Amino acid sequence: MNLSTRRAFLKNAALLGAGLMVAPQFACSRPDSESSGTAGTEPQTLPFGIQLWTLREAFPADPRGVLRMLSELGYRQIETFEGPQGMFWGMSHTEMQQYIQSLGMQLVAGHCNIMEDFERKAAQAAEIGMSYLVSPWIGRQESLDGYKRYAEIFNERGEICRREGIRFAYHNHEYTFDQPFDGVLPQDLLMQETDPDLVSFEIDIYWVVTAGADPMYWLNKYPGRFTLCHIKDRADVAPDVLRASTVLGTGTVDFAQLLPAAKAQGMQYFFVEQEEYEGTTPTDAVRKNAEFMKSLDLFA
Repeated sequence: MNLSTRRAFLKNAALLGAGLMVAPQFACSRPDSESSGTAGTEPQTLPFGIQLWTLREAFPADPRGVLRMLSELGYRQIETFEGPQGMFWGMSHTEMQQYIQSLGMQLVAGHCNIMEDFERKAAQAAEIGMSYLVSPWIGRQESLDGYKRYAEIFNERGEICRREGIRFAYHNHEYTFDQPFDGVLPQDLLMQETDPDLVSFEIDIYWVVTAGADPMYWLNKYPGRFTLCHIKDRADVAPDVLRASTVLGTGTVDFAQLLPAAKAQGMQYFFVEQEEYEGTTPTDAVRKNAEFMKSLDLFA
């Protein structure tokens, strides 16, 4: 996708429903363009987003209705995921972005199968002003060589994204943090074997904590490499329980301390995610999670 085509779409999207568009800090921008306070002004708070996997049961049946609800709750950035109807859920890529923008939100990232038709996905993402395509899962590998092969693939996918003017990222689970091979953790290998100019990382805070690791240690160790995050709390359960996400603020993660520190280390996008709903429902959870995010000084 050439840049002139992308600019033309963005210009038209900006004109569409201009009265409904959000403030400039929520508009499509390059990943490093979050503004901060200047002399004589109050520091600006950040928008927060949501990974649509949180509503994976309701969303496919009524994508537009779910997106409208999320906008009303205060979410301003969307990270989609690829399902049976693709990343855009029965809409074209331009239709989905334009609808999301008409609600005062922005589609900024997408989890997708990076092994199939990736060049087309990158071109479409770039055309509508998305900033990232993300590999959501690679599975536990049997050796470091398996992770090395994925590092090579990530660099290749990162180059495809670079040519389109967007970024590529990898989203972790627990398995890159909990089992070293000859003293080397797979997460270290992936960080060190990928080109920082081509590959960023989306830290899933829940899965780092579930592995028994400290998210802040990793953010400090690799400043600027983790540019997206999943804000997902872990219930106070036994360490060997894998599936224990809970409503934000009711678990064991101190987000009030962690998230500002993450921003200081280069974090740019903050996506709420929840996968389990003990004692609640997905719809009620996204409402409570939005309320929690707005209670933090960092966010609007």
